[in-house]
Amino acid sequence: MVTSNNNKVMVVEAEQGGCGGGGGGKFEHLPEGCIANILSFTTPRDACVLSLVSSSFRSAAQSDVVWERFLPSDLHAIVSQTSKPLSYSSKKELYLHLCDNPILIDGGKKSFALDKPSSRKCYMLSARSLSIVWGNTPRYWRWTSVPAARFREVAELVSVCWLEIKGGIKGRMLSPNTLYGAYLVFKQRNGGAYGFENQPVEVSVGVAGEGEARRRTVYLEAATPRRPRHQIVPRIFSRVRSRFLDSFDAAPPPPPPPPSRVDDSAVGGEHPKERDDGWMEVELGDFFNGGGEEEVEIGVYEVKSGEWKGGILVQGIEIRPKNKN
Repeated sequence: MVTSNNNKVMVVEAEQGGCGGGGGGKFEHLPEGCIANILSFTTPRDACVLSLVSSSFRSAAQSDVVWERFLPSDLHAIVSQTSKPLSYSSKKELYLHLCDNPILIDGGKKSFALDKPSSRKCYMLSARSLSIVWGNTPRYWRWTSVPAARFREVAELVSVCWLEIKGGIKGRMLSPNTLYGAYLVFKQRNGGAYGFENQPVEVSVGVAGEGEARRRTVYLEAATPRRPRHQIVPRIFSRVRSRFLDSFDAAPPPPPPPPSRVDDSAVGGEHPKERDDGWMEVELGDFFNGGGEEEVEIGVYEVKSGEWKGGILVQGIEIRPKNKN
C-alpha cells in the first residue's frame, strides 16, 4: 500500500493478490492500470515523487486516470466561461497548464488556476469585480491598462482620503475543506506612491453570517522603501490638497464601517512582498472553506487618518490555498 506522512511518501509491500492480483506481492509487479488507480488517490506532488520508484510507476504516473482525478469535477463548467479554447494532449498537460497559466473567466473579471502541489482551486478577483468607493470618479480613481497585468484593466488610485475596497466569493466556487488565504495584488505606479508611509491599513476576511469578520492591520509600502525624495509628499501638502479639493462640490464621504475589532497579534503589521510576476501582494487574512453556499467577504480600509494617498495600481484580490511546507 501507499501511505503519506507529512508529505513524505513511503512505498511498502502490497498484500498478495491486491488489485486483481499481481502475483509478485510488490507494486512493481502490479498491472500498470492498478498502479495508476492507486496513484490517483494521492496528490500531484506524491504522484511525481512515486514516479521515481520504477519504470512501471513512471509510466503509470503519466496516465490520464491519475491526472483526471486531480482536476476539479466542475472543470468543464469553469473553462466554458473562457473565450479562448484550451489545447492539450493529455490530462497531465492540461493540469500543468492550469497551474502555470491562469485562464480568464466571467467575462474577464476573474481568473482561475490550480495550485500545483495540492490541485486546489485558485481565483483572482479583478479590480473591476471589486467594490471600490469612488471607483468610478476619475478625480479619485482611474481605470487603465498595464501590459504586465493579468486583466484588461486595473484600478489606479489617483488620490483619496477614504480608501475602501471590498470583494467576495462563494464558498462553493472553491475547493472544500481547504484553508485559504486572501491577498491584495497591487504595485506602485511609475511616479511612486504617497500617503502610505508608516500608515496602517485595516483589512478583514470573514464568512458572511458567522459573526464579525476578524480584522488586522497591514501596510501597503515595502518594509524598506527606497524612493527618491521628490516622490515623497509631505503632510503639509496633503492638508493643503485636502482643503483645495474640499472646495469642489464633492459627494460627502460614505458612512464609516461598523466598529471593528483589530487583531492585537497583528501589531506592527505585515508589509507587502514581491511576487514572481513582478507585482506586490499583502495577505489580508485567511479562512477555512467548508464548501457551502456562504459568501466570503474581504475588505481593505484606510478611513481614519484623513490623509490623502495615491499612486498605487490595484490588480485584484487573489484567493489561494495556504500550503503547509
